[in-house]
Amino acid sequence: MRADRNFGTYWAAQSLSALGDAFAYIALPLLVLHATGSVATMGLLTAVAGAASVGAGVFGGVLVDRYDRRTLMIAADLTRLVLYGLIPLVWLAGPQLWLIFVVLPICEAVGMVFQVAAVTAVRNLVDRERITEANGRLQATYAAAAVAGPLLAGVVSSRFGPTAAIAINAASFALSAAGLWLVRLRPAEPAEPLGDGAPAASGRVRPLAEFLAGIRFIWQQPVLRTLTVLLSVFIFLTFGFTDVLIYHIKHDLGGSDGTVGAVLGLAAVGTVLGALLVAPLRRRRGFGVTWVSAHLVCGLAVVGIGLAGNVPAVAVLTGLYLGAISVGGICSMSLRQEITPDHLLGRVTSAFWSTHFSLGPAGAAALTWAAARYGVPRVTLVAGVGCLLVAIAGLFSPIRRAGSESAANRRELQPTAR
Repeated sequence: MRADRNFGTYWAAQSLSALGDAFAYIALPLLVLHATGSVATMGLLTAVAGAASVGAGVFGGVLVDRYDRRTLMIAADLTRLVLYGLIPLVWLAGPQLWLIFVVLPICEAVGMVFQVAAVTAVRNLVDRERITEANGRLQATYAAAAVAGPLLAGVVSSRFGPTAAIAINAASFALSAAGLWLVRLRPAEPAEPLGDGAPAASGRVRPLAEFLAGIRFIWQQPVLRTLTVLLSVFIFLTFGFTDVLIYHIKHDLGGSDGTVGAVLGLAAVGTVLGALLVAPLRRRRGFGVTWVSAHLVCGLAVVGIGLAGNVPAVAVLTGLYLGAISVGGICSMSLRQEITPDHLLGRVTSAFWSTHFSLGPAGAAALTWAAARYGVPRVTLVAGVGCLLVAIAGLFSPIRRAGSESAANRRELQPTAR
């Protein structure tokens, strides 16, 4: 019973944190657009914040392994409470764009550490046989926040302004920190040896050495190597897509802040549907066909969004896009878990994520600059065609045959990875 209450408290705290993130997802781009009217500035902010997140992701796992996870999460929540809370207060004296360029990158870096700690903390909350159930509950909450958060943030921004939505975002982190204070994690498991058999010493070289071990495994594994390359291109093409979408709804289609929230909130249903469909799709069609098809749908949806002349069509196409992103992402994550030896999984995940997201910040800046200069339809046409080419390239790579040979790959690669 105590364990159930402990996880329930943690679950509630995570729900509040996820809802806060969903508010910021809408409110910050709207605030920049209100202050500047520039989609290029929105993209620059996304690029700077993305670079900070990628940088934190490289060493976030090691930081979480070295220090108390609950303390790190509380510190991350309190940091975001203070920083996000500064924005509406300072904005009372007039727009201060510089503050957002300071606050958001720090909050994104801190948020990345929080996310890594949140994932690892589940093992310190529930028994091993209940980890899947616990993750399922958390993912359901995140999906609900992705639907409700943008809708509520759009309504608040439309009625009271984006700064009010950011204030609510800040308050959510205070509640999350209070909930985490009541949680008690079990002691962490003893550190295991590194992949090469050496003890996990606490020397300064350890973080970089662990990160490079993950990179080496990815490079030695044909499917992961190909996925990393293709997803790097895909992320470059789509990392700034949310900024372009918001600009398109506001500038080209004449929508309000509430319209932006409604479109992104309703479209997030696609994420939920994608998560529900991915398992049966992969069982029936295999990894390769499912992954390639998902990215084909992404490309077609991106092209269609730029050409759509009304808000309902944009909402439907955005839902297709998010659903396909969900299918492709879960496929990729699952395959990585299947073919990576357990003792390398954390380092491979960190290396894979940081590497294929590294081009995202530059892509966001380029995409939004091009949208401001050449218009959304032309930019989405180029980005969408690029996504289609990524999918087609997957057909002529090891991705097409991946999945069924997972166990064989794992047995073959395990000795060489040590």
